[in-house]
Amino acid sequence: MGKIYTKTGDEGLTSLSGGLRVEKDDVRIETNGQIDELNCLLGIVITMMADEDEHKTDLMTLQNELMNTMSIIATPEGRDPHRHLSSDLVEYLESQIDILSTSRQFRFVLPGVNALEAHLQMARSKCRTAERRLWTAHRQYPIDPTILKFFNRLSDYLFALALHYSDNHRYHSR
Repeated sequence: MGKIYTKTGDEGLTSLSGGLRVEKDDVRIETNGQIDELNCLLGIVITMMADEDEHKTDLMTLQNELMNTMSIIATPEGRDPHRHLSSDLVEYLESQIDILSTSRQFRFVLPGVNALEAHLQMARSKCRTAERRLWTAHRQYPIDPTILKFFNRLSDYLFALALHYSDNHRYHSR
């Protein structure tokens, strides 16, 4: 087995797909770092769910789509990433949000009703950070609008899912 470390990043550079070397703080690297953190948070959430939980499979599918998105972001401009995000995914998230929020009116909530809800809220917050980085990257390296929509819906989905798993809602009062 090869070594995990390569020492090629010791001078502050890393590689995009295809080997193009860029600064480690390149907006595409930063964006993928935020998406990677979101994916890790979803992994924590998944470990907290029962095996038979219907939403567990959805979250695992979303994790794969986040990896797919990272691959697209890491593909240099002008090269076909050979992967695309389907607009069906955005529509699916919208349908799930509608199902999860049929009897709820939007209100700000204080995370911490239970561990699963709190981690989902953390994932939602990290998703918003990743979305902001995507928009920053988009100004320099055009990003497929489906990806931008996906992250906007994903954060809403995570919010609705967090409410679903909270036994009691602690609402923020004005």
